[in-house]
Amino acid sequence: MTETVISSATKEVVIGFDRPFVMIGERINPTGRKLLAEEMKNGDFSRVEADAIAQVEAGAHMLDVNAGIPLADEPALLAEAIKLVQKVTDVPLAIDSSIIEALEAGIAVYEGKPLINSVTGENEVMERVLPLVAKHGAAVVAISNDETGISEDPDVRFEVAKKIVNAAADHGIPKEDVVVDPLVMPIGAMGTAGQQVFALVRRLREELGVNTTCGASNVSFGLPNRHAITGTYLSMAIGAGMTSAIMSPMHAEVKTAIMAADVLAGHDENCAAWIREFRDPNAGGGEGAARRRGGRRRGGAS
Repeated sequence: MTETVISSATKEVVIGFDRPFVMIGERINPTGRKLLAEEMKNGDFSRVEADAIAQVEAGAHMLDVNAGIPLADEPALLAEAIKLVQKVTDVPLAIDSSIIEALEAGIAVYEGKPLINSVTGENEVMERVLPLVAKHGAAVVAISNDETGISEDPDVRFEVAKKIVNAAADHGIPKEDVVVDPLVMPIGAMGTAGQQVFALVRRLREELGVNTTCGASNVSFGLPNRHAITGTYLSMAIGAGMTSAIMSPMHAEVKTAIMAADVLAGHDENCAAWIREFRDPNAGGGEGAARRRGGRRRGGAS
């Protein structure tokens, strides 16, 4: 089974087919967050630190760190953000940038094996990013678009993913270190977006043997009650074989849906994580007591 190992200085996270779903916290990203962007640009990283701590406390196994701010020194900002996040948390990080110099700056200060976010199927991008990934023994997110853009045809997106996996192998990067993002479209704009991703994830797992991820919040963009949509989408994606996502662990609906899917997929042994999260510490009788005595409850709906 394919296992992608990502590490910090002191902690490993394994993304894998038979492993619990890996939640990669998305909030350290100034895109669409004007206040955070302005603060980071001015050298104020207090919100970055607070977001890092809050996401880990909420259950994030990893954190994505992005410093993409127009007209700012992105390499310097990304390196500083990574150094500060490493001081306040011990979880592994995804270093997120489309600028090669920023990726290099981030890797230079990172302690451990990072997940590089990301490489696309564009030949020029692969030739710039994949040697960097190989040089540092990192893992990489492979996004299923190329020079032609994002195809609405899932077969085309699969072929782009296959192209990246093969190119990575040519650079000595094993498939275990390539985590494919099949690209989920907003379901409000494309009614088949969810179905496409589920089918793609199955093919990526069965035919390429790679782990998968996504920007989960994309699916619910523009819709009311977004977190319910996102959580349900992720639980169905887990059923199809998705193994991680860049998402917010701060929303109870999303996190609960993921944890329930882990239980039902057999990735939460003896339901231990579910019980730790949701057990009522004050429960003393009733069904709980009956279960502790080995009793069974008969009957239908409650």
